[in-house]
Amino acid sequence: MIHLTPSCPAEHAAGQYAQNIARAARCAALAAVSLMLAGCQPAVLDPAGPVGRAQLSIFVDSLAIMLAIVVPTMIGTLACAWWFRRGNARAQRLPYWSYSGRIEMVTWGVPLLTIMLLGGVAWVGAHELDPGRSLPGDKPLEIQAVSLDWKWLFIYPEQGVASLNEVAVPAGKPVHFLLTSGSVMNAFFVPQLGSMIYTMNGMVSELHLQADHEGTFGGLSSHYSGDGFSDMHFAVRSLDGDGFARWIAAAHADAAGLDAASYAQLARQSTKDPARQWGRVDPELFDKIVSQHLPPGPGPKPTTGGKSGSAKAEGGPGTSIRMAKEH
Repeated sequence: MIHLTPSCPAEHAAGQYAQNIARAARCAALAAVSLMLAGCQPAVLDPAGPVGRAQLSIFVDSLAIMLAIVVPTMIGTLACAWWFRRGNARAQRLPYWSYSGRIEMVTWGVPLLTIMLLGGVAWVGAHELDPGRSLPGDKPLEIQAVSLDWKWLFIYPEQGVASLNEVAVPAGKPVHFLLTSGSVMNAFFVPQLGSMIYTMNGMVSELHLQADHEGTFGGLSSHYSGDGFSDMHFAVRSLDGDGFARWIAAAHADAAGLDAASYAQLARQSTKDPARQWGRVDPELFDKIVSQHLPPGPGPKPTTGGKSGSAKAEGGPGTSIRMAKEH
């Protein structure tokens, strides 16, 4: 005789409660992801200049080439699993099969063609989008950019003004950036305009960009450089001819000047500095920063592992190199 023991109502209720909790957790996770994605902006997918559009074209072309092999492979995998299911008597099974020249040609030829196409797209794009290559059009506006801890300094040598955490450019006109670092290595990036490029102390990088229409575009540091890295943003204001002239005039109206002494104060570590302008700039300031006549900032404090977690050590940009040599 078989005795059936009825399930305990308490156990059933506990199981139902656990399922409800799991379902609520999944819904909460989905809602959280949706909220986070709602705050995202297209950035590189919404280019505002010729360089950004060319980079988007490379991205789309590369994605299409990769999907041309990924999608058929996924479909073929599902089709194969469905065809050779247990209940399909029409499927021919060859347990001792070992070689097929046609299959070998497909499995090696298609990936080879994909690599060749991707390599061609990358090679052509890398040469056409060389950051040091001038853009067609009028004579470019020259702007000198310096990455500091943790802010961006922009110098207009032809206009004799400077700005902090804000850079104004005329819409439709090429801009020639000369970039260096007044501290540790950093990276300059305006996603909607394209071409991220590194800045390094004692060196000058070149970058040509252009904004096709008026607007304000977000710029950022895309290379970790210490505690204030996450707040190292700047605004790129693309203005019409009159608007840019007014912006320069407003900068000239500021009586403050930027020279070696004021730069030394500016180079001190700080975060979330408001945008500001200087009406006068030492014409040799950028060269002095590059040649290191003006000493670089201290940079972030490096850490070394220890028994209690991490111990901080004082030092400048070269501290990590000295520490590596000592070890």
